[in-house]
Amino acid sequence: MKRVKSVCVGLALLTSVCVAEKPNIIFILADDLGFNQIGAYGDTPIQTPNLDKLSDNGVRFTQAYSGNTVCSPSRVSLFTGRDGRLMSNNSNTVQLEAFDKTFAHVLKYAGYDTALFGKYSIGSQMGVTDPLAMGFDTWYGMYSILEGHRQYPHILWRDGVKERIEANEAGRKGAYAQELFTKEAISYIQQDHQNPFFVFLSYSSPHAELAAPEKYMKMYEGKFEEVPYIGMSQGKEVEKYASYYPEPVKNPYATTAAMITALDDYIGQIYAVLEEKGIADNTLIIFTSDNGPHDEGGASPDYFKASEPYKGMKRDVYDGGIHVPFIAHWPAAIKTGRVDDTPLAFADMFPTFGDVAGISLNVIPRLKINGVSVAGRLQDDPVEMDERTLYWEFGKQAGDPNSGIVGEVFQAARKGSWKAVRYGLDAPVELYNLDQDPGETDELSKKNPEMHAYFVRFFEEYE
Repeated sequence: MKRVKSVCVGLALLTSVCVAEKPNIIFILADDLGFNQIGAYGDTPIQTPNLDKLSDNGVRFTQAYSGNTVCSPSRVSLFTGRDGRLMSNNSNTVQLEAFDKTFAHVLKYAGYDTALFGKYSIGSQMGVTDPLAMGFDTWYGMYSILEGHRQYPHILWRDGVKERIEANEAGRKGAYAQELFTKEAISYIQQDHQNPFFVFLSYSSPHAELAAPEKYMKMYEGKFEEVPYIGMSQGKEVEKYASYYPEPVKNPYATTAAMITALDDYIGQIYAVLEEKGIADNTLIIFTSDNGPHDEGGASPDYFKASEPYKGMKRDVYDGGIHVPFIAHWPAAIKTGRVDDTPLAFADMFPTFGDVAGISLNVIPRLKINGVSVAGRLQDDPVEMDERTLYWEFGKQAGDPNSGIVGEVFQAARKGSWKAVRYGLDAPVELYNLDQDPGETDELSKKNPEMHAYFVRFFEEYE
């Protein structure tokens, strides 16, 4: 399919911003990165100069949300354009189904070359729901959810075929997963593409296990008051997540910071290649995280104030678990950096990509999504969006030793500045005003009975 020579951004929204040709799109997803763990969003000792620069020259969204509070349902929401209202399973065991249509399918239909590098974790059957079956032409990275727990993996997958990482065999740590993903993405971008490309660069850090190359570790040597992570001691579990992360970590705080700075450096390398090829201006880059920060393997969200100003972390439906950084950079359409407080969530990416690619989703048969395009916000004269209710649902899987509450369903919804949460179907519905109380500390159900009643009805509809 030949490249279309001109396209207006947000055709379905009737916006007026046009660029010379369909943009390339690079969607970069961090794993368990907190809202306040990059410099553009707050006061952190973690160095992220490349992301800060993208933010300064793009749109920094301050009210962006992931698809869920843990990895798999968040990614399924991203891929399918559906939030918890349209997903039958919102636990960390959810996977894509053979009948699912993903944003990658739609982008291929729109004439894009599509590639995924990094963590996948939502496929149930190779050849049926693996990345190639779900719309990607090229795939290199991790397939299963547990593979994403290793920073120095023994095997990765290339287009559905296992590939040994010999540099990491026999106890060696010679090939860092995030660096491998970056190199593959750079190689792909450097190729001659007859079509615009879509790259999903899905990093598996700063998710535990905690590990980073030495050159990044040296940047934070002696910077923090460390609490060493013990892991497994003499074959016994002595830490909460020791069965997943048995190796001790002497400097977990420095390692966490090093992992994030490494990601920032890799993103800088990606951008340098775009500039070298002369395609940076008409490449839409989006950077975000799949959920809030974790406390696994020695990590400490409290130490870095990783969720501030929000309460909670990964596995919470308070904002600390789902409120994420979200940066959009696209010089051809966004010529002046700005801050945007429009609420958005992962389900919105599917229709947004469709708008940016210049294709109406109405032509896709049996497509079932409830996300809303935010393409109209990706320009200097942003289009106003109607107020709506965002929804999240997290099913604590039975038997999860780290879940705290086993087999429960957590719910959260946001309408305007109002946010409601319910930690279990038999639990009370809590009500907060995020404009006045972003930390969700002042419960307002008794003071605002009408708004509380709205969310009670809303939650009951999706029990």
